[in-house]
Amino acid sequence: MQDMSRIIHRDLRAPPPVAVRAKGLWIEDDQGRRYADACGGAAVSCLGHAHPALVAAVRDQVGRLDYVHTGFFSNRPAEELARVMLTDAPAGLSHIYFVSGGSEAIEASLKIARQYFVERGEPGRTRFIARRQSYHGNTLGALSVGGNMARRALYDPILIPASLVEPCFAYRFKREDETEEEYGARAAASLEAEILRHPPGTVAAFLAETVVGATAGSVPPVPGYFRRIREICDRHGVLLILDEVMSGMGRCGTLHACTAEGIVPDILVVAKGLGAGVQPIGAMLVSEAIVDAIRDGSGAFQHGHTYLSHPVACAAALAVQRELREGGLLERVAPMGAVLADLLTERFGNHPHVGDIRGRGLFWSIELVADRATREPFDPARKLHARVREAAMARGLLVYPMGGTIDGRRGDHVTLAPPFTVTEEELAMIVERLGDAVEAALEA
Repeated sequence: MQDMSRIIHRDLRAPPPVAVRAKGLWIEDDQGRRYADACGGAAVSCLGHAHPALVAAVRDQVGRLDYVHTGFFSNRPAEELARVMLTDAPAGLSHIYFVSGGSEAIEASLKIARQYFVERGEPGRTRFIARRQSYHGNTLGALSVGGNMARRALYDPILIPASLVEPCFAYRFKREDETEEEYGARAAASLEAEILRHPPGTVAAFLAETVVGATAGSVPPVPGYFRRIREICDRHGVLLILDEVMSGMGRCGTLHACTAEGIVPDILVVAKGLGAGVQPIGAMLVSEAIVDAIRDGSGAFQHGHTYLSHPVACAAALAVQRELREGGLLERVAPMGAVLADLLTERFGNHPHVGDIRGRGLFWSIELVADRATREPFDPARKLHARVREAAMARGLLVYPMGGTIDGRRGDHVTLAPPFTVTEEELAMIVERLGDAVEAALEA
């Protein structure tokens, strides 16, 4: 009999299967079962598993230089990755800060925003504003500015004060008498109202996911929304921080999701697809104005972690970025995403319990509803999203489901985020298995 696991798993009552190998789209467990990884873990494995260029890069770097502390040295993989990332970054983003994941990158963005205003002589800017039905990470600072109510609940008493305003979620919150542009203007106006609710000069930054990830299910903004957000932030001297941990690095069809919105943030946060899961890495891209204020002031960003600019992580990420840019993978995302959208529409477009099919690039979700006409969600006690996950795994498919889509309690959605290497045949198989899993979950 197998020994009981001593790991604090996500569910202490039901330890997960043990994965032993993976290649391309597929993961195999220790019982020989194979699973099509249609969500990349959590939109992470954008190049599939065991990509030979990434394996070679990690092996080579470990043999050259495994670790150095940034208090003593920089390293070549980090310097080259910075050069590559900033060569085609949105205009005005001039420097980058490499950490170990998305939550760390969000924490760094909060801290550098605070320090920027102190260096400028505006120490009163301490308030951060984000949106309901958002998610920015699981550390305390990141949770404080996140709008995922379920994940916040236990820790609310120890979170820092922050404000949450309206999301941009047209399927759920656009009125019938509004155009998308009118709805976008109304949603953006909630930010300005919240800024004005506080004394002048006290709001530091507004954080938003360019395309909302796990909490609401790949929700793209309506046209013009982010241009209005950018104008509001500029008018009030507030920094704009865009969280593209899930939606960035090609996932939505452009290298940076904000490119499609025609705006540039002051701080851009990326992670998951940056290193494709081969090594833990995240990054914060920062505007020249912020870096100049610190360089000309105290001279140092008052922050740090042990594994900043980790050589092996940066070498892996550098290999990922070269594959995206030089290997033609980024150019595959939009056309393959169109194939996935068509397949989802064909399978679920008239389904009585699928209210919305939404997404961009290779980042798509279906929202499950009890009544398609009224958009009434299923009873949360049913935990339909979890049932879909279980039914999908039983059919050899990994998807990324979530409950609380609407308000943190009600609503169910299922997200797909397959690798950029996925084929049309694999997409057809994924949608077929998902359809079977949804039917099984609804019948259970």
